[in-house]
Amino acid sequence: MNEADSARMVELLARHDFAATPYPEDADVIILNTCSVREKAEQKLFSALGRYRVHKARRGALLAVGGCLAQQEKERLLARVPYLDFLFGPDNIAKLPEMIERAGRERFAETGWMDCEEYVFPRADPGAARGRATAFVTAMKGCDNVCSFCVVPRTRGREISRPFPEIVEECAALSEVGVREVTLIGQNVNSYAGGCGFAALLRRLCAIPGLWRIRFTTSHPHDLSDELVEVFRGECKVMPHFHLPVQSGSDPVLRRMRRGYTVADYQARFEQLRAARRGIAVTTDFIVGFPGESEEDFERSLELLERARFENSFSFVYSPRPHTFAALRLGSAPEWAEVPREVALGRLEQLQALQRRISAEAMAGELDKTVEVLVEGVQEGEGVSRFGRTPENRLVHFEAEADRAPVGSLVRTRVVRSRANSLSGELVGPA
Repeated sequence: MNEADSARMVELLARHDFAATPYPEDADVIILNTCSVREKAEQKLFSALGRYRVHKARRGALLAVGGCLAQQEKERLLARVPYLDFLFGPDNIAKLPEMIERAGRERFAETGWMDCEEYVFPRADPGAARGRATAFVTAMKGCDNVCSFCVVPRTRGREISRPFPEIVEECAALSEVGVREVTLIGQNVNSYAGGCGFAALLRRLCAIPGLWRIRFTTSHPHDLSDELVEVFRGECKVMPHFHLPVQSGSDPVLRRMRRGYTVADYQARFEQLRAARRGIAVTTDFIVGFPGESEEDFERSLELLERARFENSFSFVYSPRPHTFAALRLGSAPEWAEVPREVALGRLEQLQALQRRISAEAMAGELDKTVEVLVEGVQEGEGVSRFGRTPENRLVHFEAEADRAPVGSLVRTRVVRSRANSLSGELVGPA
């Protein structure tokens, strides 16, 4: 979502005589677009602000912070960073040109919410996507769940779904300029309700000529409907990859997390997906060291990972977020006892080591297979190495001249080497 928001900022400012630069010393405006899901992102922000302060002093550049951390901290961030010119929340991206003009007169925080009735989703500029194989398209924003660890409802607001005709129109326009794969994004994208259900939206996108691949992220297990599972069974343009965060393999921990399902519930939906689309790659999220997590709770997460054999997982140590239920209850009772950080880090290392083994075994299973790859770009460095992804979202590197594998083309490659997170292949020919 932040990557898509940043792209919309660049496109918007391009219409007001700005051009992106990779060199901060050349910038007139420096914007840090932020996440606040974990504390580490906050730490990175303050480190980056310190680096960019030098460029601000030398050139007089405006320095701004956007995104979720800006929405979370508001004026407190202005007080903490006296050289910061302005900050703005995710709902205020459309005001960026006027905020830049205003910043010459005052310091301010623009963090107001837009009502559901008046919210206008930022649209991708098809012209800016020309020459790219893939694009993000926003389907909805916000979250109505009350997971006890998550700050997203406070930083992204309540769920608002984009009307489906807008999404179809945007995807069709992207297809016309050569984009071959779109990824629908939202904090809880499979709860989409923009005039039709999410399964119906996917079917509409499958009918767009020239659009070959459709993906989406992120999903909540309790919104994985039977209709969505059937889309995987019947629509070949919907890619066989599903990111379905589980967070823990322990029912008591899931209850404290307020996830709204049990491990058995999750596994039942997981097995439905695998039955609907043979070979589907399922990825997930884990939080370790959640308040009250016992050694037995953690062992259940390891058991679930071993049993499900997720293609990959994004795993983190629990990070208390401001105003969330878990942070407020932390240490208030035995079941909310804080897990010592060294214990949590040890558990994270165990889980990630197991995931690396499982991922490496899954990738090794692709050796000598010929796989379909959508070419996404050229690998920087010597040679003519290109990269792209299989339908299962596996990254593949291979050697090829531009005329044999242009960006946006589908090719077949034979897998000759595997790693835990990528494959290397030899070009066979067009798909």
